[in-house]
Amino acid sequence: MEGQFYVSDDPDLVLTTVLGSCVAACLRDPVARIGGMNHFLLPGDSDRVKSRDAERYGVHLMELLVNGLMSHGAQRGRLEAKLFGGARTIFTSCDVGEMNANFAEHFLKNEGISIVGGSLRGSSGRRVEFWPVSGRARQIFIGEAGKIDPPRAPAIPMPDGDLELF
Repeated sequence: MEGQFYVSDDPDLVLTTVLGSCVAACLRDPVARIGGMNHFLLPGDSDRVKSRDAERYGVHLMELLVNGLMSHGAQRGRLEAKLFGGARTIFTSCDVGEMNANFAEHFLKNEGISIVGGSLRGSSGRRVEFWPVSGRARQIFIGEAGKIDPPRAPAIPMPDGDLELF
């Protein structure tokens, strides 16, 4: 879902994405029973939105998500948000995750959209699941930057071509 957004009023739909330094905004209107999610790579500015790769930038995808919800009956004043991601996955002088998290928070504040939950920053990637109609969200941490998993014992081949899954 990287560089995309999706809006739905299907109560059985679950939107899923995997995040590192990227951010996903999960927005919904609880009265209209519609919601959506985006996934952006970089915060962006108005100059970048005019470029061919505008779909990578938060400023573009946040506007598309809000406008998509409103075109399906949501009202801006009722929108609520949950934000996920923005991890510091690469330790350099430029913290893209922090920039993405700050951008998302400021965008929503400027738009008057309340943040009701989520999980931003840290050093772990995460898998996010969002039910756009109910607003339920779940995250599963998937690792920590700079941390190496302990070595595993080598797999022992199984007879007769069986496959061992671990």
